[in-house]
Amino acid sequence: MTAYIFPGQGSQFVGMAKELYESSAFAKECFEKANSLLGFRITDLMFGGTDDDLKQTKVTQPAIFLHSVIQALNMGDGLKPDMVAGHSLGEFSALVINKALMFENALMLVKERADAMQAACEMNPSTMAAVLGLEDEVVETICAEVSATGEVVVAANYNCPGQLVISGSIKGVTIACEKLKAAGANVRCCCPLAAPFILR
Repeated sequence: MTAYIFPGQGSQFVGMAKELYESSAFAKECFEKANSLLGFRITDLMFGGTDDDLKQTKVTQPAIFLHSVIQALNMGDGLKPDMVAGHSLGEFSALVINKALMFENALMLVKERADAMQAACEMNPSTMAAVLGLEDEVVETICAEVSATGEVVVAANYNCPGQLVISGSIKGVTIACEKLKAAGANVRCCCPLAAPFILR
């Protein structure tokens, strides 16, 4: 049995999909179609932009979607998953590969989603962090302690046993990350608009 699982926001990196674009005429055609649909050359930001360019949610989400979907579609007849799944943004990629959504329609949905999330982040600056290696109850307790000081930080996504995402004000999440590290967690903190870095 073959399953394809597609990633969500946070898996971006400068240079993503550049080799795919340069080595496959099919992939290049798909990326150029995306540039046209989006109204800007996202490939320029993906291949040669800066980390700050890719930190913008309005860029990050379409970039990850395009990388995932075009890489999978480029497999041609070799693409025969028995099942597909995606985490958050990755659900759109999975729906395209499962032929539940057309590539073009899914891209425009992802664009609308990313633009809305970007706008929300700009109106109310916030951030998130993935916490690994602690019991949920410990993470929840630390969040409650930080929130009691007047900052906002909450358990937001229970991804799997041993990984919980927290979100809230930038200061609140930063304080919580330090407390969680002290408690023994591996914390993947994300600065505003979900740009990841590792705190150990």
